[in-house]
This record gives sequence, C-alpha cells and structure tokens, in this order.
Amino acid sequence: MQRETIRPAVLAIALTLSTACCAAAADWPGFRGPYGNGVADDKEVVTKWSSTENVVWRVPLSNPGNSSPIVSNGRVFLSTAADSGKKRSLVCFDRKSGEEIWTRTVDFATVEKTHNTNPYGGSTPTSNGERVVVWHGSAGLYCYDMRGNELWAIDLGDFLHQWGYGTSPVIYNDRVILNTGPGKEIFIAAIDLSSGKTIWRTPEPQEGDGEKNTSGKYMGSWATPLIERVNGEPQVICTLPTRVNGYDPKSGKLIWSCEGISGKRGDLAYSSPLVRNGFCVATGGYRGPSIGFEIQTGNLNSAWRVDENPQSIGSGMFIDDDHYVMANAGPATFQCIAAKTGEVVWKESPKGGKNYWGSIVSGGGHMYVTNQRGDTVVFEPSTEKLKVVQVNKLGESSNSTPAIADGQIFIRTFQHLYCIGE
Repeated sequence: MQRETIRPAVLAIALTLSTACCAAAADWPGFRGPYGNGVADDKEVVTKWSSTENVVWRVPLSNPGNSSPIVSNGRVFLSTAADSGKKRSLVCFDRKSGEEIWTRTVDFATVEKTHNTNPYGGSTPTSNGERVVVWHGSAGLYCYDMRGNELWAIDLGDFLHQWGYGTSPVIYNDRVILNTGPGKEIFIAAIDLSSGKTIWRTPEPQEGDGEKNTSGKYMGSWATPLIERVNGEPQVICTLPTRVNGYDPKSGKLIWSCEGISGKRGDLAYSSPLVRNGFCVATGGYRGPSIGFEIQTGNLNSAWRVDENPQSIGSGMFIDDDHYVMANAGPATFQCIAAKTGEVVWKESPKGGKNYWGSIVSGGGHMYVTNQRGDTVVFEPSTEKLKVVQVNKLGESSNSTPAIADGQIFIRTFQHLYCIGE
C-alpha cells in the first residue's frame, strides 16, 4: 500500500520578487538541460581541459554518486548521500566560485539495498530558478527555495531494488513530474510545485515483485521522463519496464503506449526516450531491445525493433531529423543509427575507450559524453563516422552527465565537482 503524506515546510520563506527569477536561458536546470534532451543553447563551449588545464574551480566531494550537477540562478546543485544512504543530501554551491553555500540533509533510518556501481544519491535535482526539487527515493521528494529553506516534503512510499534508485524529477510549468520506482508499485506522478500536493498519479501495471518479473528475470525503470510537444501539444514521455508511454501533463491520462522494451534478460529501462518530429526511439537495459515508432494515440506498433543491443545506460541524442547517436555502456562503442529503420549507420570505439554511463549532451556545435574513467569525449555530430575533436582526461571515475552553462562545463566525478572553462 503506497503511503503519501505532506509534511509542513520548516522555515518556509518565499523568495521576494527582487531576488526571484525564472531559469535563465544559459542555465542547465535539470537532468540533460533546459529541454531534457541534452541540448544547450550556448554558441561557444569549452572543448579542451585536463585536471589542471581550464579548471575554473574544483571542490572535493565526500562521497561518490551517479547523479549529475545542475546550474540554476547563480547556483550549482548536486545530490549526495552518506552513512550507507541513511543521510541523503542536497548541496548548493556558488556558481562562480564553487564555494558551498548550504547543505540540506534528510535522515533516513533504513539501510536500503543498492548496487556497488550505483551509490546512494543517484537522482539529479531540478530547479526553476526559484525552487529546487530533489528526490531521495524512499526518503521522499523535497522542495527548497534558493536559500535552502524547506518549502515542502512528500513521502511517496518505499522504492526498493537491489540496484538502487536513479530516476530524476522534471519541472514542467507549475508541477513536478516524477517516474517513481523501481519498486513493488510504480507510477508517474505530477506534484504541485507550490504546495507539494499530488495533482495526479497514474499507476503502471507490472507483473512481478519490482525486482524480478514472473519469469524470474530482472525488472525496473530508472528512466527520467521527457516533456515533448507532439502535434503542438505537450506530452510526458517515459520508458517503463515493458513499454514506452505518453501522458497528458495536465491530467495524467495515458494518451498512447508502445510495447517492446521487455527483453530476454528482463524488463529494464535505464536511458530516456528520444523524440524528434513526432517519432520516438527507446532502448531497453541489459542489452535489451530498441524500438522506433510514430507517436499517435492508443496502442501503438513499432516501425522497427532490434532485439539485441549494447548495454544502454546513458541517453543518446538525435543529430538530425533522421539519425541519432548512442554511447554505450558495454562494449564502449559509439553508434549512429537511422531513426526510421533502426539500421546502424556506423559503429566505432575510440582508442582506449571505457564504458559510458553518462548521457550525451551538446553545445557550441559539439557533442560531449563522459565515460567511467572520467574521460570526456568531444565529437562532431556526423552520419559519416565518429569525428573525435578532443578526449579530456580528469583521471577520476565518473558515472555522471555533464552540465553546460555559459560556455562552461560542470562535471561530477567520484572525488570532485569540476567547473571547466577557458
């Protein structure tokens, strides 16, 4: 039985008009940026750095984590955790100096299971420039103002999985959209950004106990929802354990659904769906299937399905209307794929490459992705071949996605948070 309680704000103080502002165009306010698809509007972005070159600032982190930094209203936010997940925190840094401004920690009595490759603190926060929201899994969803005053908190239930948690909240207008899970009961929810009250909650049926399906195979979704306009209307699009769904962001009504994510190794989804001109592609986890389909209404059929793929953890990106690129988590290959057919146009592996858990982002005409060794590959979007511009090495492990803001890049490693810029 899901429990849902609203806790009153502690020291809740609304920001005044003189200090509040909407998220600036140069901000990176959530997972994969201002549009959720990894695209930054910046015309020029730094392309070369090392652990000492073009480092604006670097701050040590006391614990590793897979969540990514965000940049909003002069602040950099990062989720982290300590004491085997019994202390789950949101940390706020000054955008220019890297100085820690505040930390807000939630105490959680239970030590929950997770995988050693997914430390606690796997969910990326989100902000609109006035408020910042972070999901701490079973410890709840929390909202703070930019000074660190808690405005509200909501307990959405327990989400237990041997691989931990990692999906991230998304702010859309006046609400927070969250794909809860993995767990015994999962649902897509919209939470009022002002009050923390649930606007709608749409359950996702699943067969199994949240960790294993009825066939004894692994199951779960760690995918972050994507907000996209289809035929002029906004939709919440998310890859779930067995299918991809599209919801009305106002009501939570299921508009369409396309089966095909379930694979022979289980019902798993890690990466977010990719959408371009009403066409969607999605890839299952654990070397599971990939599908492509035209978004319409009702129960959809895929235009194509590829049963076996490289491991997909980080999300890919469209490079034009007809092609997208993936950086894989095993083997460490790059692939350019034709969106309408699923055909692999090219597949290459950079020399000395390591598996890619971070998602691809782009800015200034280049694409960026960080591998597990902390090397960020800068490359050109191309349908001809992999055109590497630079490989930037930090020498520290990372499973996170870079953030781009004002031509600078923010990277979380297991040891530090970096601000990179010329």
